[in-house]
Amino acid sequence: MNMMEWVICPICNNKTRIKIRKDTQLKNFPLYCPKCKKESLICVNNFKIEIIKEPDA
Repeated sequence: MNMMEWVICPICNNKTRIKIRKDTQLKNFPLYCPKCKKESLICVNNFKIEIIKEPDA
């Protein structure tokens, strides 16, 4: 059985519309949260979500 989890918004800590599995790998993924209407850049590997901080231009 493949375990699946919802991706949690790093800003407001609510569920987003994206589900990931254990073998899911995302790099530089623009995650949009429908609740707070913000977008974050994330990387996902083995259920670990890392937020990518971009330098301000």
